[in-house]
Amino acid sequence: MNASQIIEWICAMIMLLGAIISVISAVGMLRFPDVYTRSHAVAKSATLGVLSCLIGSFVYIWVQDGYISIRILLGILFVFITSPVASHLVIRAAYRSGVPLAEGSGEDELKSVLFGGKDAEQLK
Repeated sequence: MNASQIIEWICAMIMLLGAIISVISAVGMLRFPDVYTRSHAVAKSATLGVLSCLIGSFVYIWVQDGYISIRILLGILFVFITSPVASHLVIRAAYRSGVPLAEGSGEDELKSVLFGGKDAEQLK
C-alpha cells in the first residue's frame, strides 16, 4: 500500500463517519420530544456530519488531483457558519412564540448557581 491509498482509506473513513453522524442526527430529530432538543440535535451533529463528509472529500480531491477545491472550502465555510445560526434563529422563534418545553424538562436545578445564588423562585 502506498501513501495515496492510505490517504484514500482515511478520507473514506472520515466520510463514513460523517454519514453515520448524520444518520444519528436524523434519528435524534425524530426521537427527541420538543423543538428545542430537536434543533440541538440538528445543529450539533448534522453540522459535524456534513463537515466530516466535506472535509473527507476535500482531502481526497487534494491528494488525488493535486489541487485545492475552492468550492468545497466555500461549502465547508457556508455550512460552518449558517447551520448553527439557523438553528439558533429557529429556537429563538419557538421561544418567543411560546412553544412549551417537553414535560419534565422545565425544572432547572442550576438556576441558583448560574444566577449568583438568587432564589430560583424569583427567576421564574
